[in-house]
Amino acid sequence: MPVRFWLLTAAAFAGAALTVALGFWQLSRAADKLALQAAMDGQQKLAVLDSRALTGAEGNADTLYRVVNLRGTWMRKYTVFLDNRQMNGKQGFFVLTPLRLERSATTVVVQRGWVQRSFIDRTQLPVVPTPAGLIELTGRIAPPPSKLYEFETSQGGVIRQNLEMQGFSREIGVPLAAVSVLQLGPAADGLARDWPAVNIGVEKNYGYAFQWFALCGLIVFLYGWFQIVRRFISPR
Repeated sequence: MPVRFWLLTAAAFAGAALTVALGFWQLSRAADKLALQAAMDGQQKLAVLDSRALTGAEGNADTLYRVVNLRGTWMRKYTVFLDNRQMNGKQGFFVLTPLRLERSATTVVVQRGWVQRSFIDRTQLPVVPTPAGLIELTGRIAPPPSKLYEFETSQGGVIRQNLEMQGFSREIGVPLAAVSVLQLGPAADGLARDWPAVNIGVEKNYGYAFQWFALCGLIVFLYGWFQIVRRFISPR
């Protein structure tokens, strides 16, 4: 056999081995994400926590995604509207307000719900009633709000693209829990709370795995056709 044949054989073998390995790697990532999803679902079925869960073990895996009952007072003047947020396919704001917990030095940012914005004036703020005094709510412990792309690294004001917890803590002058709370329950105060399920993106991993296995199959087919079939089988 000529040297070119063996070089092509080695290249085809290496390409097939690499794409198969990448395909199985994507499947293993999908399995890890499914295990994470199962753990998250299990967390939400555990007993309801109280405010003490947000003190000390912030962001601990034992408390993340668990349901919690909170009592405290709203820091109303620090309400923030996160722009370009969707719920049920509509654009609007996520409304966030810090909640100072009762009998605690802890303050937590509560993602209170979603409200539609004005399409005539993007700077017009919807009216969101925020009661004074002690309130009680049920929510789910969650990571801070997801970040969207923005041109400015630091953005203040009532309407914002993102909320960075440490910077916001310095801004309002109180320490904040490292996690946030998604307020649960029916729509109230003009806010919708149809929070989407956490998307762990396992479909992407399955799609990438399919692509790698398909590429492996293509490499094997092309090698077999051009280096074996056409070489050793005479045309009729």
